[in-house]
Amino acid sequence: MQLSKNFPLRELLRSQTATRMGFEEQFTPSPVIIDHLRLLCQHVLQPLRDSLARAVFVNSGYRCPRVNQAIGGSPNSQHLTGQAADIEVAHLSIEQLYQRIKNSALPYDQLIQEFDQWVHVSFNPAGGRRQCLRAVRQNGKVTYLVDTI
Repeated sequence: MQLSKNFPLRELLRSQTATRMGFEEQFTPSPVIIDHLRLLCQHVLQPLRDSLARAVFVNSGYRCPRVNQAIGGSPNSQHLTGQAADIEVAHLSIEQLYQRIKNSALPYDQLIQEFDQWVHVSFNPAGGRRQCLRAVRQNGKVTYLVDTI
């Protein structure tokens, strides 16, 4: 199943954690989640991929509750609803990718530069907050700093 012209559903369901822990069977998303993934691809990921003319690699898209818990994800994570993806682009640093999305007209809801390892981007059909954050570790805990620049 294609979510947009260059995003097959399987790309947004892939999970190294699920494979490693042996519970891929829980990766059967509901029709609502598939619709959210389609909107994320159509409004954010596909336009980004088109503008870069390069592959946007999805590290994490939809997460079933079991995977989200296993990785220590937020119980309110938009990954659980199919509204978020963690991404990288080979020819850009994480900071460059973050800045490119932040300064674009893409209708993202939340953008997080996480530990200089990946960029979290989400889409909410009800409207985008355009919230920009940076995830950092401080005293052994994850802290989200509001990025107002």
